[in-house]
Amino acid sequence: MHSVIYKFNVTEGFESDFEIAWKKLTEAFMTYSGGLGSRLHKDEVGNYMAYAQWPDKETWEKARKKLPETTDELIQAMKKSCESTDVLFHLDVTKDLLKKD
Repeated sequence: MHSVIYKFNVTEGFESDFEIAWKKLTEAFMTYSGGLGSRLHKDEVGNYMAYAQWPDKETWEKARKKLPETTDELIQAMKKSCESTDVLFHLDVTKDLLKKD
């Protein structure tokens, strides 16, 4: 399993727009591109961090090309709501001790 850690510096006042676009775009990646889901967090100074899981790095690399054109609007909404978006880490899972549902 491959994990990607993102940092989003969201423009003040656009937090709700960002969260809505993030949720819908994450669902699109799960539906069309093989994404396994993501968790969105907010740090103590207001930056958003997301942890997304993929079956492997290759699936992540090809994911955006598999999205339908209708998601372009969501991508633009996320870009508009963020001052910056960074991929902080690519990680491969070596041991998994998270509780399953």
